[in-house]
Amino acid sequence: MDFPPWMQRAIQARLDEVTARIEHDPELSRVRGETDEAFEALFASQDVEQTLDYAEWENRYIVSKGIENERLYMQGLRDGIQLTASLLGQLMLVEKRHKSD
Repeated sequence: MDFPPWMQRAIQARLDEVTARIEHDPELSRVRGETDEAFEALFASQDVEQTLDYAEWENRYIVSKGIENERLYMQGLRDGIQLTASLLGQLMLVEKRHKSD
């Protein structure tokens, strides 16, 4: 099922808005800063994959991506529930009007 163009634009606009908000999230900014520091330390050493710095960077990167994905998922879930409730409410109004006619 294809959504109409106006709905696709609305969904894309909402995704852009949520992504921008998550990008400026204080907790995620802190975790990204720690990830960047660990990444810099990673390349300060000679043998990248054999260092504790690599493991530290990798762990921090996974955590930051996990937080980001969790926030995106939860916002998408909330948006989906809100959209479903709104559409069902509109459908109920239409059905009520048809019954009263």
